[in-house]
Amino acid sequence: MTAGSASFFKERNSSKSYKENERMRKTLLYVRQHWQLYVIFLLPALLLTLIFRYIPMGGIMIAFQDYNPIRGILGSRWVGFKYFQRFLSSPDFLKYLANTLKLSVFGLLWGFPVPVLLALLLNRIQSQGIKQKIQTVLYLPNFISVIVLCGLVRIVLSVTGPLNHLMGTQINFMTMPGAFRTIYIMSGIWQGAGWGSIMYTAALSGASQELREAAIMDGANILQQIQVVEWPAIKDMVVIQFILQAGNIMSIGFEKAYALQTDLNLSSSEIIATYVYKKGLLDGDYSFSTAVGLFNTVINVILLISVNKIVEKMNDGKGL
Repeated sequence: MTAGSASFFKERNSSKSYKENERMRKTLLYVRQHWQLYVIFLLPALLLTLIFRYIPMGGIMIAFQDYNPIRGILGSRWVGFKYFQRFLSSPDFLKYLANTLKLSVFGLLWGFPVPVLLALLLNRIQSQGIKQKIQTVLYLPNFISVIVLCGLVRIVLSVTGPLNHLMGTQINFMTMPGAFRTIYIMSGIWQGAGWGSIMYTAALSGASQELREAAIMDGANILQQIQVVEWPAIKDMVVIQFILQAGNIMSIGFEKAYALQTDLNLSSSEIIATYVYKKGLLDGDYSFSTAVGLFNTVINVILLISVNKIVEKMNDGKGL
C-alpha cells in the first residue's frame, strides 16, 4: 500500500468517526431537550416492572422466617436456613430432584433438536403454498392450553381410548410410573416443536442463495448443503436457545405435571414444582415452600452460568 492510499483510508476513517460522534451528540441533545416525552412513555413500563417484578422479590425473606400471615414478613421470627436444611435432609429430596432433572434433561435431549430439524426440512420445500399449509398444521398445537392438552392425553391413553383400541389392549398408561416421562416429553414435543421452529425458519431465510447454488453446482448433497450453507445461518440462534433451555432445566411448570399426575404414578411425576405447590398452597407451609422454590431458582442460575461458560469455550467465545 502506497503512502497516498494509506493517507486516503486514514482520512476516510477519521471522517466516518467524526460523523458518528456528531450523530451521537445530536441524539443526546435531542433526548435532553425532550426528556419529558421519554419519561411519559417509559414511566408506566418502569412502574409495572417495579411493582410486579422487583417488589415481590421481597417475599423471598419468608424462606428465612417462621412466617406467620397475621404478623406479616416484618413481624415473623427469623430462623435462618432452617427450612433449607429441612428440605435437603428430607428422605424425599433426592427423589424430587431426580424426577425434576430426568424430565428436564430428557426433554432437552429429545425435544431440542426437533424444531431445528423441522426448520431444515421446511426450508427444503420449494412450493410456498404447501410450505405454509404444513407450517399452519405444525403451529396449531401451540395454541392448545396445557390443561386441554392433558385432557386429550388422558382420553387418548385411557383404557377405552383410541390407542388401546388400536392395539387391542386394555392398559391404563396414566397409572404406569415408567410411562409418565415418555408421555410428558412426547406430548411436549408435539405441542411445541412446530412453534419452536419459527425462529430457525426465519434465520434460514437469511441464508445465502448464491452460496447454495454454488454448492449445488459443485455437486454437494443435501447434508453437505446443510453443513455449508444452512447451518452457519442458524448456528448462533441454536447456541442461544440451547443455553436458555439448559439454564432452565429446573424450571418445569407444575401445571402439566400436576394435571398428568395420578395416585399411582406419583413416584415419577412428583417434581419440585408440584411439591412446592402442594406444600405452599394446599398445606399452608409458606416458609418451607418458599425455601424450596428459592433453592430451585438458585440451582437454575448456577446452571445457566455454567452452561453459558461451557458453550463459550466450545463456540469460539460466543455465548449469551
